[in-house]
Amino acid sequence: MSLAARTHAVLQEALDVYQDSPRATSWLQRQLTRFDDPLRLAVVGPRGSGRSTLLAALAGEQPQGEMTWFRTSPGRSQDELMLMDTPAIDGGAAPSTIEGICMDADAVLYLVRRPSGADLSFLHTLQDHPVARAAAVNALIVLSRADELGGGRVDAVISARQVARRYRVAPEVAGLCQDVVPVAGLPALAARTLTEPEFAVLRTLATVPREELEPRLLSADRFAAAEFPAPVAASDRAALLARFGIFGVRLAMTLIRRGADTLPALAGQLVPRSGLADLREAIDGYFVARRDVLKARSALIGLEVVLRMEPRPATAGLAAELERLLAGAHDFRELRLVAALQTGRTSFSAELKAEALRLLGAGGTSRAARLGPDQVLPAVRRWRDQAENPELSAGERRAAAVVLRSCEAMANGTI
Repeated sequence: MSLAARTHAVLQEALDVYQDSPRATSWLQRQLTRFDDPLRLAVVGPRGSGRSTLLAALAGEQPQGEMTWFRTSPGRSQDELMLMDTPAIDGGAAPSTIEGICMDADAVLYLVRRPSGADLSFLHTLQDHPVARAAAVNALIVLSRADELGGGRVDAVISARQVARRYRVAPEVAGLCQDVVPVAGLPALAARTLTEPEFAVLRTLATVPREELEPRLLSADRFAAAEFPAPVAASDRAALLARFGIFGVRLAMTLIRRGADTLPALAGQLVPRSGLADLREAIDGYFVARRDVLKARSALIGLEVVLRMEPRPATAGLAAELERLLAGAHDFRELRLVAALQTGRTSFSAELKAEALRLLGAGGTSRAARLGPDQVLPAVRRWRDQAENPELSAGERRAAAVVLRSCEAMANGTI
């Protein structure tokens, strides 16, 4: 029986136990109802981190207020996703606001402007709950001002990816998130919502000789100055700065000159160049593809809250089943190992890594997607050998044991 099915069953049992408590039954019924909802993803960060900009880029529309839900499809997956816009989470955030996000969201994007001195206290709070600590698999850190990290150069996001690669293996981060992804928020939003008038202005700017335009692109003040070597009004240039930022304008100029001379072509290139495509892939792979596992995680947290707030002798069996579910939940170990392999926190040879990721479900969680051309019994034997291989480090053998467990699950029909 899958983790989601077992969790659903234990919630039904809890409803029977707490049928005389309206508050408990309402809470438990809410957890059951959430199983049928799309995955809930909260976009969280301190003031000035670009939360609303990034949420709008993902949703393709502007948020209308705080704690607003949007339904969207994140990327290649056609599964629906619910995005939650949140208030700024900083030193002045109300505890009830933080608790509400932790309880309402199945997964979290936590935005920081730069790694140096980043306040990660919210991610620590996210793991305050005992179930959350046992299944710390529902957060991504987003370096939301990737253009600033790269000095605003046209290749800024490429530079920010190098920063992210170092940051994702840092000890203070590794246990708090699945991965670290850089995004330049303003160009990402502009790519999703680019208009014909904006594209026309950009195309006009791109006709200005490079030697005349480049000095004007060195800063926002120079670009917005009254004197300008193109028939583009200062108000139009100011609007472009508000929408794209100076990095986005530079990038758009480069792309148009390289052949992205239609609106769809420019928007299509801005999405990956801004880092938005990488983020959508990460959301798909780490969260949407594991929707049932993350929904079960949320429900188990909800169950633990009821057991702790309304203890009674009849709940001893529920508490024991909760412990068994957490101790035996291989799904969480799969998610942690997929992240560890993809971020470099755990290493295998290139060939073993590719096979391990496939068997762990990184490319699709169905049995067919996991096995690919393999037969299950040879895979079991191969990974049993790796789990006992003295030439591997202790960490690599533990990782191989997780892959072996996945193979055994396919062999016995539970996957």
